[in-house]
Amino acid sequence: MLPAAILVVASLLGAAPLQAERSTNVEPDLAAGRAQHLRHGINASMWFAQSPHNYSRERLQTYTTADDIALIARMGFDHVRLSIDADPLVEWQRNGNSTDFMTELDRVVKIMLANHLAVILDIHPESSYKAPLRQGTDSVKHFTSLWRALAAHFASSDPEHVFFEIMNEPEQDDPYRWQGIENVVADAIRGVAPKHTIIAAGARWSGLEDLLMLEPLSQTNVIYTFHDYEPFPFTHQGATWTSPEVQPLRAIPYPSSADAVSPNLNQEPDLAGKYFLEQYGLGRWDADRVEKTIEFAALWSQMHHAPVYCGEFGVLRDYAPAAMRAQWLHDMRVALEKDHIGWAMWDYQANFGVVTKANGVTTADPEIVKALGLSASGR
Repeated sequence: MLPAAILVVASLLGAAPLQAERSTNVEPDLAAGRAQHLRHGINASMWFAQSPHNYSRERLQTYTTADDIALIARMGFDHVRLSIDADPLVEWQRNGNSTDFMTELDRVVKIMLANHLAVILDIHPESSYKAPLRQGTDSVKHFTSLWRALAAHFASSDPEHVFFEIMNEPEQDDPYRWQGIENVVADAIRGVAPKHTIIAAGARWSGLEDLLMLEPLSQTNVIYTFHDYEPFPFTHQGATWTSPEVQPLRAIPYPSSADAVSPNLNQEPDLAGKYFLEQYGLGRWDADRVEKTIEFAALWSQMHHAPVYCGEFGVLRDYAPAAMRAQWLHDMRVALEKDHIGWAMWDYQANFGVVTKANGVTTADPEIVKALGLSASGR
């Protein structure tokens, strides 16, 4: 049965009644077939999203270029997950005409498709945009309207290679409410772009646990995504924007053991931080544990006869030992591919990047590209 909260949200928004019992997916092969275009991808971040103070045409044209897109294709990636901020889309929708942001977005999508790359259009808002969605209906109506406009704009694009991801990491505390919202938005997308594949995520941070709590949408032709940055003490060591326990960490080892992390315990200023780090050591994170974790995504996929996709995984490169960073990425990639789960590494050129840029020269990290099973030579 669909949870009552889902039915309530849909009813309040004036949506068509959802089926009380989810029908068997009559198009299981369509989404699964299209998921084959999303086997090994890269996230394009800090470009059309995560840069709220500068979406000028000049920056959109120069931060990631046509040469970058060609390099992505040559390295062997088959798709790009393109983060798109909601606020400039709202401005485009409000103006009712072209904006520099949308003009550049159209241009970039065409270049990616011309390079034989599939494209995920991922609405990737700031937390301030997501917060109102936690209660009431007005914000949900506005979000639904935004997706209806964006899907209509791209309805003529190739549905085999252009995908619509409803929202990155929704940050919603109530998974049932979020499921209701996703159903309503999916209905709106289907109304204007019936042939395109939708990508849906669990609530909160779209983690594996959030996927496991998710019931498939009432719509067909849907791929379900999750993000995996576990173990967090390793992948986010030194990150300033997240939990205080990871901020002081440097040179945290992978694989982990109590003995391996013992020299790092003094980096934590208090007992809570020491406990956090020691739990990572005691957890003995290695290739086997990564594999066993990813198996749960595969089990969810089998249970619901629905394709699953890992839209983000990566390691902050500022402080992680380079060889260990490459090892974790390798272990994640191998585990995902063992269970036939497509993936997109986070990210192309920012602080989790696969390339670096200096003095006008873009250089791929050969060890990271190798860990991903691709070719740093671009051949």
